[in-house]
Amino acid sequence: MIDGIKTYGSTELIEKLQECDDSVFLLTIGTTETSKIEGISGAGATAELTEYTPAADVEFLVLGEVRCTDTAAETVVDGAAAPTPARLTKAALQLANIPFVIIDAGSKIKPDVEYISFGQEYGRDIRTGKGILNPLEIFENGKDLGLELSQRHEMLIIGESIPAGTTTALGVLKALGYEANEKVSGSMPHNPHDLKSKTVDEGLKNAGITPGEADAMQAIGAVGDPTLPAIAGLVLGSDIPIILAGGTQMAAVCAIIKSVQPSFDFSRINLATTVFVAKDETADLFGILNQIDDNITVNVVDPNFEESEHEGLKNYLTGFVKEGAGAGGAMFTALVLGNSVEKLRKKIEKVCK
Repeated sequence: MIDGIKTYGSTELIEKLQECDDSVFLLTIGTTETSKIEGISGAGATAELTEYTPAADVEFLVLGEVRCTDTAAETVVDGAAAPTPARLTKAALQLANIPFVIIDAGSKIKPDVEYISFGQEYGRDIRTGKGILNPLEIFENGKDLGLELSQRHEMLIIGESIPAGTTTALGVLKALGYEANEKVSGSMPHNPHDLKSKTVDEGLKNAGITPGEADAMQAIGAVGDPTLPAIAGLVLGSDIPIILAGGTQMAAVCAIIKSVQPSFDFSRINLATTVFVAKDETADLFGILNQIDDNITVNVVDPNFEESEHEGLKNYLTGFVKEGAGAGGAMFTALVLGNSVEKLRKKIEKVCK
């Protein structure tokens, strides 16, 4: 047992990570114009600024500063704010001394850092029923990179940054036939389930998709976002252990994997997310995963922010942000590799200040 981690399922990948000396963290970014729907996402100070959040996240992760905008990436509700989870990720990766790679699956605002591009198309408004114009291209590029990385590394840790990602995840889950209404998480204390469901249903109708009758690429093309086929491709192109660093979005990735390869062995991957997602009373991550496969292990990280002196981090306790930019998986890795919860929290506080 590792302090700060609660595991639901097998501990096999934890043991492999402890012995691994060649893992790499991948942060996959993208945008969807769905995030500009007022009230649907809190991943930015305003709906318009959500398009800058993925680029800002990776700029901060790589450079320690944001260049694409003058506005800090944060969730703001009723005057209260919480810092982007990219700050949690940066602190954890520094502690764990884990190298990272940036993948642009399809973002509108390009970051001022080196990255691998999976295509030039960004995500559109899923209400049109044409959320992604090139899902297969993104997926195949993901498979190619997954194969390449699995020949050079022992384990991959994959995170994502895409505002409105829980809405597009809901869309793909519903298109593939899963019961996900009021089960996806969100970045604000109030989870706008009605708005998310309405947005998805409009997209499915305009795409002519009946829930449960679409295949993976049809679902993604209609109501998905660029990070979903990218991460699914990375997993299916590789043959090494993988930590999916996230919550609802990674559940949708699992559903895509199951659709593309029904016989996939889910013991090769774990989800690693935060306690803020796992205990989110407005969502049900485990209820989604149990529909997909019985063998999906979930590792839940609790950084004990109730003991923090940073007010923004304490806002995580009241429903702000919860997860993103691979924060859960990065913190999980730092703890598995021997860092204490207190050391991790202090490092996060330092990065946030």
